[in-house]
Amino acid sequence: MEENRLEQKEALQTLVEFNERLVKNMNIIVKELSGQRLDDTDKFLKGILDAVNWEVQVMNGTMELLNEGKERINKEEFNNKILELSKALKAKDDAKQAEAIRNLIPAFESLEEAAKEVIA
Repeated sequence: MEENRLEQKEALQTLVEFNERLVKNMNIIVKELSGQRLDDTDKFLKGILDAVNWEVQVMNGTMELLNEGKERINKEEFNNKILELSKALKAKDDAKQAEAIRNLIPAFESLEEAAKEVIA
């Protein structure tokens, strides 16, 4: 039990280090998808989506620790924002993708704050 908790804290520490760059890149991709597309926008978006998926996996694996004592992450709200992004990606609509990512940024900022609180 204690070993599992330690592993979860280590995963959250990695997430915190990773998250700052992800959020910065999410803000950049929103601009690119809002009409300032570059040659590598699709590749950049794929990298961001891979990072989002990784962080969601870490969050899911550490949810018990993240919400220990109080709710820091509302999983249903977080999942709804992920579903919104998924629909926008399927629609292949840059404006919808930009909006969905813009709406998702605060969730990832909250995830970072929750992780920092738990590992402190």
